[in-house]
Amino acid sequence: MTITEQFKAKRCVFSIECFPPKQTTQMDKLKDTLRQMQAMDPGFISVTFGAGGSAGGVSTAEVADYIQNELHVPTLAHLICMGNDETRAAEILDQLESVGVRDVLALRGDRSPSRPESPDFKHASDLTSFIKWKKPEFSVHGACYPEGHPEADSLLHDVENLRIKQAAGAEHLLTQLFFDNMHFYRFLNLARRAGITLPVSAGVMPIVKRSQIERTVSLSSASLPSEFTRMISRYQDDPASLYDAGIDYAVKQLRDLIEGGADGIHLYAMNDAAVAAKVYDGIRDLL
Repeated sequence: MTITEQFKAKRCVFSIECFPPKQTTQMDKLKDTLRQMQAMDPGFISVTFGAGGSAGGVSTAEVADYIQNELHVPTLAHLICMGNDETRAAEILDQLESVGVRDVLALRGDRSPSRPESPDFKHASDLTSFIKWKKPEFSVHGACYPEGHPEADSLLHDVENLRIKQAAGAEHLLTQLFFDNMHFYRFLNLARRAGITLPVSAGVMPIVKRSQIERTVSLSSASLPSEFTRMISRYQDDPASLYDAGIDYAVKQLRDLIEGGADGIHLYAMNDAAVAAKVYDGIRDLL
């Protein structure tokens, strides 16, 4: 069953994100992690963008190949605008097609000094249109932001932009991480009223280490509800208790999303199979 078909057949699709290792010597460790994730029966596993090759590390296509063909789990490969032009994007799409991966998450990507602006893709919707033109048989997925994209004028304007992604051929939306479910429910209501009919997976990241807090929040621009900040204040100097509290917070958040009717839940597990397993154990009865 394809990823798109799963959203038509299942009440809620459970999925997990992984990222390619920065060193090729770490690939065996990632394979072990992925085998543990396979045991959680995810509807799909997404792989963040990694160029590999001369850029060092392992490419998205290499990781996607292992998940799709060795673990037999549907795979969603990330592809970003930043640092890629039409020629390079077409090469990556060919690589994915050659290993049987036909689901792509089209993203603009974070601005970075090491990644120049794309001369061909200003927005993720441009990349979406290109993929559908170049590989019509591919399914393209898109990102969305429950609290609005940091560069958007307003949440309403950001939601309106999703109509462009939908018109360009996107089949499913996956949210940026958030910590307050009320933001997700408000966003979803606005999206449906704006004519966005695509299934939406809610992205959640368990915060289990103090080092994750500042980095994660600064990158995601997610707001922090009082319940979350109280948890951090109470346990930030107690690693073991923070770990347990972070798992419990994520489980509570995910259970509410499933019971609240989310089309899917996407776990940003940071390549930590133990964290993913603990969270999965807390929600598996609802899936």
